[in-house]
Amino acid sequence: MTTSIFSESLISIVEDLSREIPAEQRYKNLLSTMQRIFPCDAAALLQLDGNMLKPLAIDGLSDDTMGRRFVVEEHPRLARLLHSREPVRFAADSDLADPYDGLVETEDHLLHVHDCMGASLYIDDQPWGVLTLDSLNPGSFDAIDPIELRTFISLTNATVKAAERIDGLQERVNKQHQVTQALLEDSSNVEIIGKSMVMQRVMEEMTIVAQSPLTVLVLGETGVGKELVARQIHNFSSRSDKALVYVNCAALPESIAESELFGHIKGAFSGAISNRAGKFEIADGGTLFLDEIGELPLTIQAKMLRALQSGEIQRVGSDRQIRFDVRIIAATNRDLQRGVANGEFRADLYHRLSVYPLHVPPLRERGKDILLLAGFILESNQRRFNVKALRLSEDAKMVLLQYSWPGNVRELDHVLSRAVLKATSEQGRGFQIVMISAKHMDITPTDSPEIVHNTVPVSAISKQGVSLKQATDDFQTVLINERLLLKQNNMAATARDLAVDRSNFYRLLQRLDIKPV
Repeated sequence: MTTSIFSESLISIVEDLSREIPAEQRYKNLLSTMQRIFPCDAAALLQLDGNMLKPLAIDGLSDDTMGRRFVVEEHPRLARLLHSREPVRFAADSDLADPYDGLVETEDHLLHVHDCMGASLYIDDQPWGVLTLDSLNPGSFDAIDPIELRTFISLTNATVKAAERIDGLQERVNKQHQVTQALLEDSSNVEIIGKSMVMQRVMEEMTIVAQSPLTVLVLGETGVGKELVARQIHNFSSRSDKALVYVNCAALPESIAESELFGHIKGAFSGAISNRAGKFEIADGGTLFLDEIGELPLTIQAKMLRALQSGEIQRVGSDRQIRFDVRIIAATNRDLQRGVANGEFRADLYHRLSVYPLHVPPLRERGKDILLLAGFILESNQRRFNVKALRLSEDAKMVLLQYSWPGNVRELDHVLSRAVLKATSEQGRGFQIVMISAKHMDITPTDSPEIVHNTVPVSAISKQGVSLKQATDDFQTVLINERLLLKQNNMAATARDLAVDRSNFYRLLQRLDIKPV
């Protein structure tokens, strides 16, 4: 081969190093250049992965070669190449089995008497893999210049090292981008509103556990603010400068849950076009918040337990163990102990998660915290609805305090948002103050048991000489009038609220002589 052809071939490899191309294409270009310099019928670049050699690029071998893994100790030719720091050429009559028998693209797919050679590749003085060349004609490699061969092998080492660094940098960039997104999503100002005794206890516990590395299980009904509690624990912890990564376990389809949590490598499954870090890797050094943990499928629970026990994960499609340092906070509105008893949740995972259980009380147990939260929500709604001031009337406050709030803080937010819209539409944005009253809220306070005692006139029950029927009629009259007032005299809504058939309700109004205003 002339010097100019050799030089031009090397220049093409060097030029590839400055181009942003996938590693697979880079390796294919490398083999193509090698075959121009050292003509052969088949060539392959294989990377060492544990005790196996994995093909990264091939030329002249069948396509299924890319899916094969060659165990080094089972293939003596590959073993000799790997353990030699010098190029190795095998005699045409060598009795060592050839790993490519049946894989070469010949008419009968067999490697008859042929020329075979290869070399090991070392990166940072560690074995990385091997480069192999096969020619169907014995003696094809007799004229190879050993200096040119060593030069090419050195350049191959440099190409592999550069490709790995480029891919590593790209992966770190991708991971950092995901971390940045997670930080931005969770960077909103976190404030837990509440002065009630029950909430003060919650905040004290949050402060205590935040300073420890313990796993926290946040328990509570839907809408009580479990995510806010998790964020606050993270903010109080020594990991506050790292990411808080959120995972909604209820929204994870079982088919992709493992990939979302642990990541995957390129080609692990259909659609896996690149390496991807999972939530455990993204949260490394920070906090992983597993919301709705009770909804996690049993198959994924087992893998989650293994990860938490070992502190290691494997990306889907990879055999490499990745260590992680993550603080776990889980949350659920389910009774996990009942789930364990019913076989719906693994007992060992439950005990792993519930190291420090923290119960967030429902809104109905927080007393006047409801009004504090209402003030907070209304203040933010002023900006959303472009209103100068939003205020609650006294009857509105009473309704808020007497309602049982089955949807908790989330329901309070929705109720007030609808009330603001109704009040603003009615009074106009030009008013200095938009007043929200009970009529603007589509809730009924009698869901709370206290309302019965507050609205039943004691005299109707205790007054001597009053019959049971009269006392019952008086009670029904008071209750119906109050409910009609709250429902703005909507008969159908009042009947539904009282769980009375509509036709029976109309007859009851006539009998009690109740005339809605």
